[in-house]
Amino acid sequence: MAVNSTVVLTLILLVLMFGAGVTSSVLGFTTGREALKGTTQPDVRPNNYAGTGKQGTVASKDQVSILKETDILKTVKARVEGREPEKTTDRANTKPATAKKPAAQKASAKFPLNSRDGGVTLEVSAASQRGNSMLLDVSMKNEGSQAVRFLYSFLNVTDDRSRALSATAEDLPAELPANGQVYYGTVSIPTALLENAKEVSLTLTDYPGQKLQLQIAGIPVAK
Repeated sequence: MAVNSTVVLTLILLVLMFGAGVTSSVLGFTTGREALKGTTQPDVRPNNYAGTGKQGTVASKDQVSILKETDILKTVKARVEGREPEKTTDRANTKPATAKKPAAQKASAKFPLNSRDGGVTLEVSAASQRGNSMLLDVSMKNEGSQAVRFLYSFLNVTDDRSRALSATAEDLPAELPANGQVYYGTVSIPTALLENAKEVSLTLTDYPGQKLQLQIAGIPVAK
């Protein structure tokens, strides 16, 4: 049976077209794979950062880091001005340095404080606050050869700012006998006069001769 030449030619053309299509597909696939080699899909899984509070895995070298627009503008400006751009830091993860609190200062115990002149001793053994007054516990003794008189209105009290303060002496003898006996009393100072004061000083002299100078400085103010 004779074969129609037209049919044969048609089949040959179909085979050639099919072969050309397959060859083109293979070449296209191969070329595309070579072009995309080294390109990976970015890791956008939510469990890298969320919920754990820890930083996720380190990005691979092929991944591109995204810069902030402000950082880019700063870098461009620095390049235009001919200087090195500042290095950016992650402010979100930078914790401010915690300032150290200064250690609480406590006044050292300075008592007793005393002054001696002509055989007479004046001593302050303690300071305390009671109501609206600061009370100083004081004592006096005379180891001299004769009695000494005092007028306590002459008691001079000043603070560390050289301000004169009003003070009242109680239970101290007007005449201190020369027997070496210790006499106790108090000196009361209104706390309203001690604003911002840290220390006070006492000065007392005898009356009327004013030959003795009993002076005690650096008495801490009771708080």
